[in-house]
Amino acid sequence: MTSTASGIQTTLPTDIHHRANATNGNPKKLVVTEAGREVDKRLDKHETYEFGGPLGVCAIMTGFPILMYYLWICLWFYDGSLVHPTSVDDIKPFLWRMWGHIAKDASPNLYAWKVYSGNFFFQLFIAWLLPGYQQDGLPVPSLGYKTLRYNCNALACLYTTLITAAILHYYHIFRLTEIIDNYGHLMTVSMFYGFGVSLITYLYAVLTNTQIRMSGNFFYDYFMGACLNPRLGTIDLKMWAEVRIPWVIVFFLSVSGACKQYEQLGYVTPNMAFMILATGFYINACAKGEECIPQTWDMFHEKWGFMVIFWNFSGVPFSYVYSVVYMASHDPSTYRFSTGGYIFIYTVLCTAYYIWDTAMAQKSHFKMQTQGITEFRKTFPQLPWNTVKNPTFIETAHGNRLLTSGWWAYSRKPNYVADWTMSLTWGAIIGTASIIPYFYSIFFIVVLLHRCTRDFERCSIKYGKDWERYCQIVKYKYIPGIY
Repeated sequence: MTSTASGIQTTLPTDIHHRANATNGNPKKLVVTEAGREVDKRLDKHETYEFGGPLGVCAIMTGFPILMYYLWICLWFYDGSLVHPTSVDDIKPFLWRMWGHIAKDASPNLYAWKVYSGNFFFQLFIAWLLPGYQQDGLPVPSLGYKTLRYNCNALACLYTTLITAAILHYYHIFRLTEIIDNYGHLMTVSMFYGFGVSLITYLYAVLTNTQIRMSGNFFYDYFMGACLNPRLGTIDLKMWAEVRIPWVIVFFLSVSGACKQYEQLGYVTPNMAFMILATGFYINACAKGEECIPQTWDMFHEKWGFMVIFWNFSGVPFSYVYSVVYMASHDPSTYRFSTGGYIFIYTVLCTAYYIWDTAMAQKSHFKMQTQGITEFRKTFPQLPWNTVKNPTFIETAHGNRLLTSGWWAYSRKPNYVADWTMSLTWGAIIGTASIIPYFYSIFFIVVLLHRCTRDFERCSIKYGKDWERYCQIVKYKYIPGIY
């Protein structure tokens, strides 16, 4: 290992074999310093409230389901317009009209329970059954820096799900067109799962005394979560829920919208095909690169509570693809593009996806290298520049290393910029027909900015002057040359 004049460490040793982090004296193995351990102890304690504290999280848990219902009603029944009471006297009738739509078209009926539960437990079963790539996560401070083993079989599960769905659709056992037609009913059931699983997980952690970073306020701890690494046998529930539930539903909602178009029109519009491609990119990326997820902040530090559980089970699948809901209920003439328009938006999507995919892979592969892992899983598609050769980095007093190569030389969050750009295209694919499909990108940028604030504050505490040095080298938070 050498050091440059700027203080950046460069060149990881290359004479280390796969998983050689188990070798004593390996110079590549990260060792957390005593100072680093003290900082980690602090980070694993509750010090301040986030999201506005107990009142803030109660407002979020109450307000977001209401917002999801409202936006769906506006899309499905009011031509994508943001409806509102026409006068003070109309407030009560307006609320009754909204409730009427929910009671009739979003009731938790038997069909929705069977479909959502069927997918839920099917994904759980194949995650338990199918073999996968074995990947170690980062050392967890609260477990004495033990690394957990993850069975990364999302790719096998994805292919199994696609084949199963095709067979069920072909033999008319379960028609994919029914998913989009029952959007409201499925959304309500997903909310029951979000609230219910959050409560069960919270109670389990408390009863088994495995809770961590507790504030002492039930509502806040229910929202943030009580446990860090919940497992069901070999299944890490946090990683399973992040990959298997939301993106499977998002993808099949897009497929369902396309099937509905084909049955009604005899063809699939380029706009709907775009959403299949976009959601297909995402679900395949999560599955093919699942071994990179154990290296992320979500797995390493974020607890599994309502904030994550509800979002994975309900928020993501039923608020990210409003464009599909709109297209499934409107004539294509309301959102048709020119040929040049289609070329442009498809190009933006593919470019953003490439940057997002390779940036995530570069960071994850770098973290694996610091654990002594130099051979990486080869799944389709493997994009060029997904691993930085001879990476430069900052060696911190904590014991960790901060990457300053690849996309990460130009921005501290290049993956977030690309991810948000993709979200913008998911709304832009219907043009200006309705503002509601842009909810994903509007909400997402708020989430990302808040998440970055949390992450940068944590890094400042964890790395101190090393973080300041890193910020001097990688100057831009998001967009190179701008911000």
